[in-house]
Amino acid sequence: MYNLTIRLETEKDYRTVEELTREAFWNVYKPGADEHYYVHQMRKHPDFIPELAFVLELDGKIVGNIMYTKAWLEDENGKRKEIISFGPLCVAPEYQRQKFGKMLIEHSFEVARKMGYDVNINFGNPGNYVSRGFVSCKKKNVSFVVDGNFPTALLVCELVPNTLDGKKWMYIPSTAADCCEDTASVEAFDTTFLPKEKKWMPSQEEFYIYSHSSVVR
Repeated sequence: MYNLTIRLETEKDYRTVEELTREAFWNVYKPGADEHYYVHQMRKHPDFIPELAFVLELDGKIVGNIMYTKAWLEDENGKRKEIISFGPLCVAPEYQRQKFGKMLIEHSFEVARKMGYDVNINFGNPGNYVSRGFVSCKKKNVSFVVDGNFPTALLVCELVPNTLDGKKWMYIPSTAADCCEDTASVEAFDTTFLPKEKKWMPSQEEFYIYSHSSVVR
């Protein structure tokens, strides 16, 4: 019933994607949002993968998008493996829970496999990802330091089954998101959009719990 198209992002889409990202994340993880600034800056970062930046159009209107950066896993011997990490993954609020996010993940995973990538790791709410093949980082022996703790929100998806079996891994994310630590620049960028009210939402506490807890058994 839908006229859907998934295609690569082009430069003319940039502002539309940033507006979509702002709407999708506003007040979700904190009052306001900085993900739209992250998207704006990510495209300039060397870890950005433009071949995996997709938009989803519904009747010619962009209602979803997904973007990726490179990341790395390092084993006990110090050998590094290049992997990928997606985010933001956005669907316009009025079109959420209609499997559009699932379509973007599956399409981009298929392309990523053809590019030679076999692992994707994300830091997020497990409830959003376990149905897409993600598992706890503990099940794949992935932590932020070798033999370290296993954050509840650190989730692993093997694009090629059994890629990580038998080793311990340390996850090394891209530094692309570090730009959001410059809160003054985030606020300045946000003033170029229509004003929106910042407020507390229960989802913010939910994510705080996930992002500040670990799997211990």
